[in-house]
Parts: sequence; structure tokens; C-alpha cells
Amino acid sequence: MTDETTLKLEAAAFRRLREHLQARTDVQNIDLMNLAGFCRNCLSNWYQEAAEEAGLEMDKAQAREIVYGMPYEEWKSKHQAEATDEQKEKFKTSHPGH
Repeated sequence: MTDETTLKLEAAAFRRLREHLQARTDVQNIDLMNLAGFCRNCLSNWYQEAAEEAGLEMDKAQAREIVYGMPYEEWKSKHQAEATDEQKEKFKTSHPGH
């Protein structure tokens, strides 16, 4: 497999993951963090870092809008629920010091 093909496949997989996370608004970021160790915010941070490594200027809000499919504050007001005590406790255990 060529480097170009690998890049195309990785980009397609990223787009599919992004679309899946945009569609699954019922899945809260804290659940993703507790189960997978990353969330939409992590993904947007990685996107921003990749842009900067490529010499592109991108702020956190721009990266989050790409990942969330809308401004972050809009997504939060539409889809983010208050974390339960159980979710918060699991987060403390799985991500101490975070």
C-alpha cells in the first residue's frame, strides 16, 4: 500500500468517526472518556495540533466546530447533560489528576 493510499484511508476513517460522533449525540463526552480514554474534545485538540504542525493557524473553537459539526456552545446547550455522580466518580478513578 502506498503512503497516499494509507493517507486516504486514514482520512476516510477519521471522517467516518467524526460523522458517527456527530450523529451519536446521546453519547456524552464523559462516557467516552470513562470507556475509551478520549472524547470529542480530545479529538478536536488532536485536530488542532495536527493543523499547527502543518503550519496552519487554528484555534480551539475552530477545531471543535469541525469535530462537533456546530459551535461547541451550541452542541453543549442542545446535547450535553449534567454528569451523574456515578459518571463523575468513574472519571476520577479512570483519570486521576485530570
